[in-house]
Amino acid sequence: MRLQDKLHGLKQEFEANAPKEALEIMHQATRDLVASDLLDHIPSVGRPAPAFELTDASGNPVDSRKLQAKGPLVVTFYRGAW
Repeated sequence: MRLQDKLHGLKQEFEANAPKEALEIMHQATRDLVASDLLDHIPSVGRPAPAFELTDASGNPVDSRKLQAKGPLVVTFYRGAW
């Protein structure tokens, strides 16, 4: 099964079981995002991401250019608070 097919199935299952109020909030947020010009500024697949600086878990700045100088860079964002 293709990944896109799996994702579609997960979406259908989620929407069948999620509270209607939560779904409407999510759908409105999606409509707002599409209506904004934010999506026009996202790098396309295969294009390099712009340079950036983020803070690590200890509060230290991390520069993407310095990391990319060492090799390929993968960035992962975790939702939550610890």
